[in-house]
Amino acid sequence: MKIYPYKRLNRPITFRVTSVSLKLADGTRDQLDTSAYSTQQQAVALGVAGHDDWVSATIGLSATLPPGADAPDAAWSDVRVLAVLVDGETNVRTTTDLTRDAEDSRDWSGFLELLRDDHLGRASLIIYAAGTVDGVAGRSIAETDRSWIVDTVSDEPVSGLQLEVRKASFTKSSREWLRAYADVPWIVDTSARVPTVFVNTDVEGIVGLLDSSGSGVESKVRDLLVAQMATDVWTAVFHGAIGDLEIEPGGNPVFPTDWQGEVLREMLPDVVPGVHVEEALRQVHRRRTGDSGWAELQTRIHYAAIRRAEASRALGYAIRSLEQANRESEK
Repeated sequence: MKIYPYKRLNRPITFRVTSVSLKLADGTRDQLDTSAYSTQQQAVALGVAGHDDWVSATIGLSATLPPGADAPDAAWSDVRVLAVLVDGETNVRTTTDLTRDAEDSRDWSGFLELLRDDHLGRASLIIYAAGTVDGVAGRSIAETDRSWIVDTVSDEPVSGLQLEVRKASFTKSSREWLRAYADVPWIVDTSARVPTVFVNTDVEGIVGLLDSSGSGVESKVRDLLVAQMATDVWTAVFHGAIGDLEIEPGGNPVFPTDWQGEVLREMLPDVVPGVHVEEALRQVHRRRTGDSGWAELQTRIHYAAIRRAEASRALGYAIRSLEQANRESEK
């Protein structure tokens, strides 16, 4: 939790997306329906309409400041509300001012326009309220507690971690780097735009098992295999995220805004329990770059990965299925 040397609002800003439209290459505009954004997921998917030639997108926004924002005795003045879109991959930041809906209203609204060429995938959208406090202009007095995800590629508004799964012969793949891992059933690539799991089709039976839709013991073995794969993925993406942090001049890590940030927000509460995720990130970074503590943290990282993979549940199902099969065979 950040400490500010001046008064701020104690509660976060709430906001929602109200509309999404695309400007196409021929100058026309396509107003997307509500399937392009999800309030529950807090995500926007600009690929939902299947356009390959869109140039820019316009996102309608409505924000509500918390109570006290317009109090007569407030410590701030000259309040502005801004929507900020940050793409950690391209390092592009787009900012637009929202407009107060009425003179005595806490509701603000407006439109944010983003250019397609500025983005490769997922960007983070957050709302800030800023004002003059103690004579200093532009101080942040409140923000949203969770950002929205704007995905310029996806056709489904999903905020959580997305993985790409590809099947390939590791010995024959055109990706020569895979050949070094020819003796393993899968490998995780965290250097791509989204984490990618490569399944080694050279391992006999693995593709058939993963694609099987049957029931019984086979399905439980498949679920167990998927849980083990998911554990490996969560562990790999956590290390990928924590190893690629941007550092502020003061030495503190900056929370990533792409999939890496999603991974960290998901896993840090189990890696360093009982503290805010930003403080947890600072502690993990200190242990990773310091002289001690990193090795001890591996158990917590493994624990967090197993929990998200739901490995315990898959193992329980597999054990019960085997026990039942054994009982039936003894009859």
